Amino acid sequence: MAFDIIVFGINHKSASVDLRGRVAFAPETVVETLRSAQASLDSSEIALLSTCNRTEIYAAGELSDKQLLAWLAETRGLEVSDIESCYYCLRGDEAIRHMIRVASGLDSLVMGEPQIFGQIKSAYSVAQKAETVSVHLNAAFQWAFAVAKRVRSETAIGKNPVSVAYASVSLAEQIFSDLKTAHVLLIGAGETIELVARYLRDKKIGQITVANRTLERAKELAEDFSAEAILLADVPEHLHKADIVITSTASQLPVLGKGAVEAALQKRLHKPMFMVDIAVPRDIEPQVEALDDVYLYTVDDLEEVIQDNLKARQSAADLAAQIVDEEVDNWSSKQRELTAVDTIKAFRDSVETIRDAEVEKALVALERGQDSAEVINTLARNLTNKLLHKPTTKLKQAGEEGCEDTINVTQALFGLDKK
Repeated sequence: MAFDIIVFGINHKSASVDLRGRVAFAPETVVETLRSAQASLDSSEIALLSTCNRTEIYAAGELSDKQLLAWLAETRGLEVSDIESCYYCLRGDEAIRHMIRVASGLDSLVMGEPQIFGQIKSAYSVAQKAETVSVHLNAAFQWAFAVAKRVRSETAIGKNPVSVAYASVSLAEQIFSDLKTAHVLLIGAGETIELVARYLRDKKIGQITVANRTLERAKELAEDFSAEAILLADVPEHLHKADIVITSTASQLPVLGKGAVEAALQKRLHKPMFMVDIAVPRDIEPQVEALDDVYLYTVDDLEEVIQDNLKARQSAADLAAQIVDEEVDNWSSKQRELTAVDTIKAFRDSVETIRDAEVEKALVALERGQDSAEVINTLARNLTNKLLHKPTTKLKQAGEEGCEDTINVTQALFGLDKK
């Protein structure tokens, strides 16, 4: 039996951030959700990817849009009408194409972002833990992962940072050969700084200090990244410890002046300091740029880098699209081959069943003393009649219904000359 691969869900292109939040699944609930979905949908294979930008169900089998819509709405306490205008449901080759694009970062809000590959691998791993994936989804995920790795290795889709947070960390990585020994001071505790902290953690940064106007918020962020939390007012006392300073607050006035930086440099014995000010208005006084031993970048500097990188990523995306097309064709060819193998096996099993039955009859006849030549002729005649009965019936029916394709395929299959 052929199984369709199915991708059903919503994402940042189809649904509002509010709806995405209401549909999203907490990580600790996914295993239980998968097992429940497997029973409710009567689907042998199912996996679930849920991030801030998308919630997608991957399945194998025969499931209708209506079934999936009803299940998702009921599970998340929503009405079907809340979702039906913004969902997508892809099957077969298009489902595989989507899985590859997601794993490669080609379908992300920030094209080429690397985090999604880990997230979809994690979704597959959780489904394995829940024992809700088997032959068909295993093959689909492994194919998507392999192609995503090919896209990453053969294109520059993920090599050029296209967010100020990622660009900041990439610049720091260029200046410091080993971030594992570096100390970073993050000033602010909003979304951008949180994203910076996540990237730094991925790079195995040595130490992080978070400074904010309210200590409570600084502690919240610090706890997530095993960091130290301090008040913004205490920054001058800690500044000299920082090799890297990245700042993004909502302050209307600079929070870091030239005098504080000069004092910190003296304590550092003029060991260089890398500073990134991604706030608008600026958090760091422009005069700081004039100091020796300070490498100061502003959001304008980063935007220029980002625009160049976006162009490079778009070029890489065009090449990646060619790879995806090629690999979807390869997948389709592989599935057709597997279908043929299944058909061949079924055909052989059918023929062997008939053969075994007729051989058994012939052996019984021989044991009774029936003439061997007569037994062999009967065996041959019965085999011929039984093997040809179904094909002959179908060919007669095809002739009556004018299905010339069936007749032509039969002639080609058995090498028959047309007369």
